[in-house]
Amino acid sequence: MSSGHRLRDVEQHHPLLDGEEAAVGSAAGETEQVWFIQDGCGMVCAFITWFLVLYADFVVTFVMLLPSKSFWYAVVNGVVFNCLAVLALTSHLRTMLTDPGAVPKGNATKKYMESLNLKPGEVIYKCSKCYSIKPERAHHCRSPGSPSRFQPPPPRLVPNEHDHGVVSLPCSICKRCIRKMDHHCPWVNNCVGENNQRFFVLFTMYIAMISTHALALSGYQFVTCVKVQWSECSDFSPPVTVMLMIFLCLEGLLFLTFTAVMFGTQVHSICNDETVRRRLSV
Repeated sequence: MSSGHRLRDVEQHHPLLDGEEAAVGSAAGETEQVWFIQDGCGMVCAFITWFLVLYADFVVTFVMLLPSKSFWYAVVNGVVFNCLAVLALTSHLRTMLTDPGAVPKGNATKKYMESLNLKPGEVIYKCSKCYSIKPERAHHCRSPGSPSRFQPPPPRLVPNEHDHGVVSLPCSICKRCIRKMDHHCPWVNNCVGENNQRFFVLFTMYIAMISTHALALSGYQFVTCVKVQWSECSDFSPPVTVMLMIFLCLEGLLFLTFTAVMFGTQVHSICNDETVRRRLSV
């Protein structure tokens, strides 16, 4: 790399990788076929998400719909709710198992720098954690740490946190640079980035829809059961039925609030071509 090109390491000083180290990093990336973050907290949160969705499906199907005396009411609502639940869980899997846009490890080599044909004085960024050249709007998902500079260029050449350049903002888990990283979501056990944001948007939309549907069914069930004997409204005992439906309402309110906000935030970010990290830094 010529002296006119400046390299800014936004984390801490590490020399550029040589060809052998880069080859090892590239080979490791190629053998990684399935993207899955082995994080204990994330896996527990993902399990809780699945459990709550399946719990809602159980209460709606077996507590409210199957005992219903109206055949078409049970069939229509059962088909709609279960289809939305399947779509929500499928979107959750796609979000969790899709590479969010990880930058290849070990591409910060002198040979690769020279192949970029950089203009004199142009600033590029190298991540000292995964030894990769960071594209614009890429962030490193890692444990928090204090950044330092390597060969800092003059201030006029380096964008600050409020510019459109790349800034390294610490996350927590993935320990990889993610293209257009929005945030790390423990409920999907993955970063939300360039490649899986669409699945995350669908996931939040479907969860908001089934939460609204579950709340509507619960309200109708309460009104119906108050008019008749509770024992006629469900195959379960009245105390068990009430407890299951109250918990479902609390779950529906919590999920609806959270996913509706997230869905609106994601749509706003997509329409304005920005990420949550970038918007919060302004």
